[in-house]
Parts: sequence; C-alpha cells; structure tokens
Amino acid sequence: MEQPNLNYIVELAGNDEIFKKKFINILKSEFPNEKKEFLDNLNNNMPRAASLNVHKIKHKISVLGLEHGYERASVFEEELRDGITSMAEEFIALLECMDHFIKNIKV
Repeated sequence: MEQPNLNYIVELAGNDEIFKKKFINILKSEFPNEKKEFLDNLNNNMPRAASLNVHKIKHKISVLGLEHGYERASVFEEELRDGITSMAEEFIALLECMDHFIKNIKV
C-alpha cells in the first residue's frame, strides 16, 4: 500500500512554516470528524451520504500524496452513489493508514 506523505504540503508552503503548520493543523482537526461521519453513514446504511463524505475526504487523500488511493476513492464514491458498498473495507484501510499518519505528524 502506498504511504501518505507531506510532499505536496511542503511544496505548497515553500519556506512559510506558519502556513505549513496551519495546513497540518487543519488536517489534524478536520480528518477525524470526516472519518467518523463517513463511518456513521456507512454503518447506518446511508451510502449516498457516505459518498458525499468520500468526496470530501478525497481532497485530503490527494494532499497526502496518495494517488492510487485517490483513484480508488473516486471509484468508491461513484459506487456508493449507486448503493454499492463492496469497496468499504479497502477504503476503511486507507482511512486508518491516513489517520495513523496524521496523528503522528509533528507540528
């Protein structure tokens, strides 16, 4: 499985450490809530609502340099719109990987 990284954030921030820290803090504060909301919607058999969560989370997947994860999330988002949840385990594994990475970023 590909691993998350901060390459995009570092490139975007350049030499602006304050911007970099703010960006990372936004990730740290938003991601857990987005993950929880997705899991709640999935567990409550609300695939359409879960697809909207995946759409939001995809941006963070991209920011963390997970190109394959972004592609798979796009497919999953479309499937959820049709009520198909077969990719749920794969997506949850991606979320867990991201969660671990984000929690361990030193700001």
